Amino acid sequence: MLYTHATVVTVNTKREIILDGSILVQGSRITDIGKSNTLLSKHKEEDMYDLSGHIVCPGLISTHMHTAQTLLRGAADDLELVSWLCERIWVLQGNFTTEDGYAAARVSIAEMLKSGTTCFLESMFADRYGFSGLCHAVTESGIRGCLGKIVMDTGKYAGDGAWAMHPGLIEDRETSLLGALRMHEEWDGKADGRIRVWFGARTPGGVSTALYKEMTSLSKEKNIPITMHCAEVKADREFFAALDPPHTPMSYCESVGLLGPQTVLVHMVHLDDSDIKALAETGTHVAHCPTSNAKLASGVARVPDLLAAGVNVGLGTDGAPCNNTNDLLQEMKLAGIVHKAISYDSTLVPAETVLEMATINGAKALGLDSEIGSLEVGKKADFIAVDMRKVHLQPYYSPISALVYSVTGGDVSMTVVDGKILVEHGKLITMDEEEVWKQAEIHGHDVVKRAGLAEKVKARWPLV
Repeated sequence: MLYTHATVVTVNTKREIILDGSILVQGSRITDIGKSNTLLSKHKEEDMYDLSGHIVCPGLISTHMHTAQTLLRGAADDLELVSWLCERIWVLQGNFTTEDGYAAARVSIAEMLKSGTTCFLESMFADRYGFSGLCHAVTESGIRGCLGKIVMDTGKYAGDGAWAMHPGLIEDRETSLLGALRMHEEWDGKADGRIRVWFGARTPGGVSTALYKEMTSLSKEKNIPITMHCAEVKADREFFAALDPPHTPMSYCESVGLLGPQTVLVHMVHLDDSDIKALAETGTHVAHCPTSNAKLASGVARVPDLLAAGVNVGLGTDGAPCNNTNDLLQEMKLAGIVHKAISYDSTLVPAETVLEMATINGAKALGLDSEIGSLEVGKKADFIAVDMRKVHLQPYYSPISALVYSVTGGDVSMTVVDGKILVEHGKLITMDEEEVWKQAEIHGHDVVKRAGLAEKVKARWPLV
């Protein structure tokens, strides 16, 4: 297919934007890209798809999200993290069935595809949710997924007994670490290579030092990447400082072998200068989730300092209970604004940097930058088209500004992954959208009832 007459934001090494550009896709890859008049004359025999009035850019890459949690959208609003976790999220997730996990994965993926995310990193899918169901959802939908299977052996958060997990979520080494190895053997590389299986380690305090060391050794031996929440809230920092010997977040991670280019650490709000230096020196990646950090009052990550030090920073939405959407385009806007607000410096984290975080930086974090993250000949045909012929998007002068500050997921007209059209004219092609959201509604309410929280998650104003 020859996609023609679009404004093509390539994010290539020169960061070229092609006005009236075209992309030739053959099989799963881009085989030509350039001006429409040139490609139309070279490839007259190809089927053509007119994208006049659209901006085309690389498919967005979410480096942190929780597919299971989309069933819990709006079920834990306006709570600080301890109450959010212990009284709502862990209780709800501890009552999941494998059928709930599959319904959650499908509605998460449907939303991501419709809003322009073509590849995502699932943070830590629990055994009780049914990891194979998640893999089936990725396979059926056509999305690209790096899927973290949870690794844990301690049912607490940050070592505090008061922050105890729901018993339905607690896993041991056999179920978590060895289960992840089994899932890696069964699923890694499946779905035409679109599935990658990762270790999804719990936060320090939820994993023993011995299990961390075993996991990081296996990671190197078997080439299995790792993702992990870290330094999200002040309690994390206090946990590290209380260890014997005392640690900073990154000195502890380094001591158990977590730092390196195969690791994506998430949130990373409470860091000192030595932590940032360690991240840069080891090539460890960071996933920035500004909406989650703001909504849970965790703080604001030092992204300008991380970028200045040379740390690769990607972008993620986190889960729906602490964001309420899986729309990475909306996340881009906040990522471009929040650092200006707290620094009083409007030049920090400009729109171009934000788009890099959501595309090529995300690809680097996932070890996929040779395949995705930019629109270049030889790379996978993962891209989205945004219809700019709308009153809320006109006029615009910079395509990058429009994508970061004006566009939302609802403006995505087309999503292509591996050369296949998965969303066309804003409609899902590979999934029955109505069936997906109806199943999500059914399973979400069933989980809430099963957990005994129906009265707590309803509207606070009178329902009459």
